[in-house]
Amino acid sequence: MSDVIAFVGVVGVIVILPGPDMALVLQNGLARGRRAAVETALGINAGLVVWALAAALGIAALLHASAPALTLLKLAGAAYLVWLGLRALTHAWRETPAGPTERTPRRPWASPFRQGLLTNLLNPKIAVVFTTLIPQFVDPGEPAVAQTLLLAAIFICMGLVWLTSYALLVAKIGALLKRSAVRRVLNAVTGTVLTALGVRLAFERR
Repeated sequence: MSDVIAFVGVVGVIVILPGPDMALVLQNGLARGRRAAVETALGINAGLVVWALAAALGIAALLHASAPALTLLKLAGAAYLVWLGLRALTHAWRETPAGPTERTPRRPWASPFRQGLLTNLLNPKIAVVFTTLIPQFVDPGEPAVAQTLLLAAIFICMGLVWLTSYALLVAKIGALLKRSAVRRVLNAVTGTVLTALGVRLAFERR
């Protein structure tokens, strides 16, 4: 694996590109605070760990090779993003001056960690990354599984550092935006973004 530096450079670009993960961290951080933002980031990276294991065991490659399975995953991911987006829009519409977190009971299925985990697991683009990008940097003369896990660990560590830092920044900005009217606008914007990402994913060609 002589191209680790090149791999880090490519992953760096992938990690910081805006997408569903960053939109969800933004949504939860602004609406529910620092803890929710960090939990969302941790859930997303937990999803990456699952994908890393799937790639090492060859499961991700089988999924990528199966058009029906990948399409099903894509549609499930799209539906979940649209649901999250519509939920954020509903909160923006119904939010009172007291804020949504003070009136809305915490539900296990709505936990930020689980939202981050499901958003990542239902993202078919992650399957593509782990089945097409990582193999390009695997040396045929060395154990493939060990190299795959090492490269995946680098990917996960970079993602964890970036998303956690981003989550803390979002939470700090959110703390400065206490006014209900501002939060309603931000909820509406992030909800629209999540819904749009879901619709785009649903109609995106493989």
